[in-house]
Amino acid sequence: MSLQTESFTMERVRKPEWLKISIASNDRYAETKHIVESHCLHTICSSGLCPNRSECWGKGTATFMIGGDICTRCCKFCNTMTGKPLPLDPKEPEHVAESVALMKLSHAVVTSVDRDDLPDLGATHWKQTILAIKQRNPDTTIEVLIPDFQGRCELVEQVIEAQPDIISHNMETVKRISPLVRSAARYDTSLEVIRQVAQSGITAKSGIMVGLGETPAEVEELMDDLRKAGCQIMTIGQYLQPSRKHYPVAEYVTPQQFEEYKRTGLAKGFSQVESGPLVRSSYHAEKHICRKEKK
Repeated sequence: MSLQTESFTMERVRKPEWLKISIASNDRYAETKHIVESHCLHTICSSGLCPNRSECWGKGTATFMIGGDICTRCCKFCNTMTGKPLPLDPKEPEHVAESVALMKLSHAVVTSVDRDDLPDLGATHWKQTILAIKQRNPDTTIEVLIPDFQGRCELVEQVIEAQPDIISHNMETVKRISPLVRSAARYDTSLEVIRQVAQSGITAKSGIMVGLGETPAEVEELMDDLRKAGCQIMTIGQYLQPSRKHYPVAEYVTPQQFEEYKRTGLAKGFSQVESGPLVRSSYHAEKHICRKEKK
């Protein structure tokens, strides 16, 4: 049962035409859905109500979510269930690795819920999952979207030691709004996680939502902070309120503004910027690794 009980009563902003999502299904979508369900896998595609699930699953790609489907945190923007999680499944790393093989993925993306209930916050499980994917799928590149591990460097280091190709950690929003929507994570802590990843030599990536009431100047300030920390890849997408219990949408950012954010980010030195209304953290992630390899 979710612990998100606060209800926001601010009048909803009407969705514009550019946010209409076409839902389509094909054989690959059905196959991916079957693999996910038959292996009892959790995906952020489902729990996060991702608007791109139809497109991605139709191409045989999915973002695996490890550590269960119940998060110990209660962020006001997130649709993942919160509460007391079940014990970790020791077979999960192998299940994920097997599913990557069945889907014939050239690039796998893995994220997780926060597991603040565990002594190591789930870091060992993270490392085991990455290593299992590598062992079963030696030619598959790996991107991981990790929590902040409460800023504990030794736990972030466990993920680094497993040597995924890209390590992402989302800032989620600008500095001023961060404490309003994130239940435990801190802006400066997130920057330090990204800095540690970048200093290890692994490609560092981060993502944010817009439409929460931030200004373009605040987004640019965040970009500068990320670049100073060594972040190379950034994603920017529209925040969509999952329910009335979640933080309200302040505005729907125009496609033109998203294009401007992309131009600004590239000018500031990011190697890649994915910016658009329906962009999410792992959207077109396979393109990021391809471009990285060509450099």
